[in-house]
Amino acid sequence: MANSLRAVQSRINSTKSTEQITKAMYMVSQAKVKKAEKNYKLYKDFMKRIEDMTSEIVEKAGDEYEHVLLKPREVKKTAYFIITSDRGLAGGYNSQLFKALEERLKENHKSNSEFITGAVGKIGYSYLKKKGYELLNDRATYVRDDVLFVDIEPLAKAFIDLYLNEEIDKLVICYNHFINSLTCEVTFEELLPIKNINKKTSSIDYIYETGIEKTLDIILPMYVKDIIYGIILDAKTSEHSSRMNAMKNATDNADEVIAKLELLYNRARQAVVTNELIDIIGGANAIGGE
Repeated sequence: MANSLRAVQSRINSTKSTEQITKAMYMVSQAKVKKAEKNYKLYKDFMKRIEDMTSEIVEKAGDEYEHVLLKPREVKKTAYFIITSDRGLAGGYNSQLFKALEERLKENHKSNSEFITGAVGKIGYSYLKKKGYELLNDRATYVRDDVLFVDIEPLAKAFIDLYLNEEIDKLVICYNHFINSLTCEVTFEELLPIKNINKKTSSIDYIYETGIEKTLDIILPMYVKDIIYGIILDAKTSEHSSRMNAMKNATDNADEVIAKLELLYNRARQAVVTNELIDIIGGANAIGGE
């Protein structure tokens, strides 16, 4: 019985240590969520201005000049790029992305030769490599928690070059869109060719010194890069939120386990005390009987 008590006490101590770790990770993730959400919302305001400016330039160009990034073509090869995390302990953040991607590939493609894949995040890269899919990137692309545009620009430029060189005909980004601190939603965003520009007429007649064609050559790639940066900000917010919720659930579960173990320990201890009393009383009676 003593060995059983020591085993239960050991489990209680180890579970309490785990609870302290998960609670600390929850608090860290909570702080990261607040910061990431703030940055994402600020960037959305900036992105709205970029969209308005780009829309005006596209409207100014009219139908006479249609940039290659705006012009759809026959889709022979589609690129799917997923935004995952570098670390685990984030609940279903990565698994729901993989499930949604597999369903999309199954619905839209008859063979693996029709698409190419890539990933931001070590977990996503490892998954795609294990599945044997053709990869855009030859190694995992890491993104720090404090996302910087300089980290994203080379990646975005590589996508644009692939499209301009007609190595891919469509680019689709798969990521977890942040809705609130409790919910994120798997989203597929078709970036290339550019479709989501709503032509906007301005009352101001701008003069483009380099010409409208040159201006579009500069603005449209910048627009795609800005969108990709915004998507990764969005996905990072979802990642921190998922990890925060996972650590909150783990802490709550640890509390329940500790409560059950302490109840078990107290009952076992009472049983030991009762047995000892029975032995003492039994011995006293035996002595008195003699």
